[in-house]
Amino acid sequence: MRLKFLTLYLITIFAVFGLIPIQKADATPTDSILVSMVPPNPNPNANVTITLKSYAYNLDSAQISWSIAGKVIISEIGKKSFSTTAPAAGGEINVVATLYLPDGPIEKNILIQPSVMILLWQAMDSYVPPFYKGKALPTADSEVRVTAMPEIRTGSLLSDPKNMIYSWKKDYTNNVDGSGYGKNSFSYVGDYLDDSNNVSVIASTIDQKFSSEENIYIGISTPKILFYKNDNKLGTIWEQTLLNEHKIEGSEVVQVVPYFISPKQLLNPLLVWDWFINDERVNLASFRKNLMPLQAQSGVSGRSKLKLEITNKYKIFQTANNEIEISF
Repeated sequence: MRLKFLTLYLITIFAVFGLIPIQKADATPTDSILVSMVPPNPNPNANVTITLKSYAYNLDSAQISWSIAGKVIISEIGKKSFSTTAPAAGGEINVVATLYLPDGPIEKNILIQPSVMILLWQAMDSYVPPFYKGKALPTADSEVRVTAMPEIRTGSLLSDPKNMIYSWKKDYTNNVDGSGYGKNSFSYVGDYLDDSNNVSVIASTIDQKFSSEENIYIGISTPKILFYKNDNKLGTIWEQTLLNEHKIEGSEVVQVVPYFISPKQLLNPLLVWDWFINDERVNLASFRKNLMPLQAQSGVSGRSKLKLEITNKYKIFQTANNEIEISF
């Protein structure tokens, strides 16, 4: 009887001073299980991999079940990763990971809701001739603008791109000034040291529950000069550039197009036009510096080298040059 009383007395003392647990927790905290998804913002029908991690439990020895729409897809010991395919645009799937741990089971719900993002870029000050069917390309020192067009659905509603938060990166470096609420466009100046630039953006709803991510590579080109014939009756013959050893008879006007030079206003005084015939500078009286009138003397034949150099006064890498031989 005395032994029983002593035992009860010691248990009471230990319990008071916290030396033995009075009650054991019934639930395992779910925040002890970390979930990562790659890619974090999947495109429609993209492959998605979900991975579980924990610093509190050894997941390699735990039974883990993965289910979609209430159907168990796979259940194995140590199955920490699970891959599936994202639904089409506008759809969503809920993946449930059930972990059977010593302290009790844990369920982690992972919502996969794909989003669509389109990035459009434009070289803002790159010259191309009228009716040119191609795209003006960026060159060193020219300005490029990238515009994001996200399509994020929150339930059945389509989020307004103007009411989103944009996080921009250029060449994998965060651009704080270009990021923020409603900033769906991003501008930068091309660097002569780069062959291309990578621009990426994450568009998120204000509550940060839904987001979309995309990136794009934009190549840096070099300005180039092409020669064309300017006919008195037909105008510029755009269908055919003048080849080397172009032959003229009588008088003819050669027109040049400095593709991708900036600024794109050819009459801008920032552009300096230097014409040469047989390496001797020729001064044009006309204000249209892209037209060179030529005249072959009667009874004289031979060859001459026609050369043009264009430079920008304030952008040393905005230069272009080309030359052709003229026979007469």
